[in-house]
Amino acid sequence: MITMIVGEIANFVAYIFAPAVLVTPLGALSIIISAVLAHFMLSERLRRMGILGCVSCIVGSVEIIVHAPQERIPSSVHEVWNLATQPEFLIYVIATLSVVFVLMLHFEPLYGQTNVLVYLGICSLMGALTVMSIKAIGIAIKLTLEGINQFGYAQTWFFLSVSVICVITQLNYLNKALDTFNAAIVSPIYYVMFTTLTIVASTIMFKEWSGQNVSSITSEICGFITVISGTIILHTTRDEESPATTGSRSMTWYNEDTSRSLEATHLLTLTTSD
Repeated sequence: MITMIVGEIANFVAYIFAPAVLVTPLGALSIIISAVLAHFMLSERLRRMGILGCVSCIVGSVEIIVHAPQERIPSSVHEVWNLATQPEFLIYVIATLSVVFVLMLHFEPLYGQTNVLVYLGICSLMGALTVMSIKAIGIAIKLTLEGINQFGYAQTWFFLSVSVICVITQLNYLNKALDTFNAAIVSPIYYVMFTTLTIVASTIMFKEWSGQNVSSITSEICGFITVISGTIILHTTRDEESPATTGSRSMTWYNEDTSRSLEATHLLTLTTSD
């Protein structure tokens, strides 16, 4: 728990000094570390395809780092607020909340227990908004520590309130997904959806790709696809184990009739702070 808290604090600080386009995909490195530690400490054999998945994550991460955009840190919470109230970002927020409410009110009662995309869709959509709010709060804390108090502005407390609401919602539905479906399926799907939506939201709000040429943007996208591929390979090639207890539910990514159960693996936790 202590190491997790330290890691999340470091991740929070990273969002202050680096664009989300760079920080969020690098969360895949935690999957590599988990796989390697599990190999040596838990006697979980890492197959050749698993090693290939690790290498793919590393190669993709390096490619993202090399071509990552340079971010200009806003000089005040008011500047972040202006970015958050741009028409294009407001349209994105309205569309996101609309989809979340539809998933909660219509699809969850009908398909929540049979289709993992319902719960993870809510988690990922709210997670992207969480990252944007967390980034604003981080900037406010940084400026306050430099002697420019930002907590006297209502916008700072608004971002803080949004963060709390989004995190609670995100954790609630992530726990529902893990309680209903196999962690080996939840982790890679959640990582892909959360990371993709976070990059989209960050690109719209902070214009992180503006000023970059087509070659750099293409290289970043290719690096991201490589990381996603490595993540999926790593999770789907883990050794299967016999069920630890009898009578446990069979968890599948879609439903019990169309997909077989997979081994539970380490959860890729939230990079908000997953």
